[in-house]
Amino acid sequence: MANKLMILDVDTGVDDAQAIMVALADPNVKILGITCCHGNTSLENVLKNTLRVLKVCNRLDIPVYRGCATPLMNHKINAGDYHGKDGLGEVPDPDAPGLELLQKRKAAKALVKMVKENAGEVTLVATAPLTNLAVAVQLDPNLPKKLKALYIMGGNTESRGNTTVCGEFNFVADPEAAYIVLDRYTCPTYIAPWEFTCRNSLPWSFCDMLLAHDTEKARFMKKISCFSRKKAQSADYQKEVTEGKGFNSCDTYAMAAAIDDTFITESDEVAVSVELQGTYTRGMMVLDYMDLLKKKHKATVMKKVDLEKFKQMFVNSLK
Repeated sequence: MANKLMILDVDTGVDDAQAIMVALADPNVKILGITCCHGNTSLENVLKNTLRVLKVCNRLDIPVYRGCATPLMNHKINAGDYHGKDGLGEVPDPDAPGLELLQKRKAAKALVKMVKENAGEVTLVATAPLTNLAVAVQLDPNLPKKLKALYIMGGNTESRGNTTVCGEFNFVADPEAAYIVLDRYTCPTYIAPWEFTCRNSLPWSFCDMLLAHDTEKARFMKKISCFSRKKAQSADYQKEVTEGKGFNSCDTYAMAAAIDDTFITESDEVAVSVELQGTYTRGMMVLDYMDLLKKKHKATVMKKVDLEKFKQMFVNSLK
């Protein structure tokens, strides 16, 4: 099978780390570069965390780019209460790679360049707030036409928030960027929303089995995920999730769908947008089932996936 060319846009917390490792483990995936964005933690931490993941996978050859440190207009937020203040479970590595390994080119410009050089072949997987993507399309309005596909972890379908009353973290972290991306990226677009990931969570027993593997990667993942696992299993967090109170690696659903076209087993095709104004609904994803927005471009919103394939991807990623 021909290589799938990918660019990953991340805000590396624990689930981004898992998603990156799943992509690295697939022999049919070639990662052209990783662009980093504010989000789960500060941009500086995201950069360090991304390099840590690449180091444990012996893939420091993959270019990493510094992206946006702040949202376009929004107040900056983070997910330190879930991922830890540093984004990777507050278990620092004294031997972590230094930021001198970063590429000199900034993320948005790098994104435009990589896509232009591989027009029609690149799949972009976005698991962070969409700030870098919004800036990139401002630099090159024709960028979406050159993409093969875009996969997003973000948004929600039933106004069940995990950050605000009605909003999912990635979209709430930069609503204007999410609005721009859903409006201007007219390439085939696939979205893994918050409630969907909750309903398709994996059993904690699988997580235990996965992290019991005697490999460097498994030990790394066990160490960095301890903080977020305690949070996920807490009584307060259990009230937040919709259904399926198990191991929910949100970002990895978008990655798995990008890797395997048959991963999605049920979805909706619908035009989507983002609410920018509401007192309680700012950052909420809007699904236009009545076609009132008259948008020609429709996104594929994931509803169900092949969880057995998902499990195998996780197992492969920690070998």
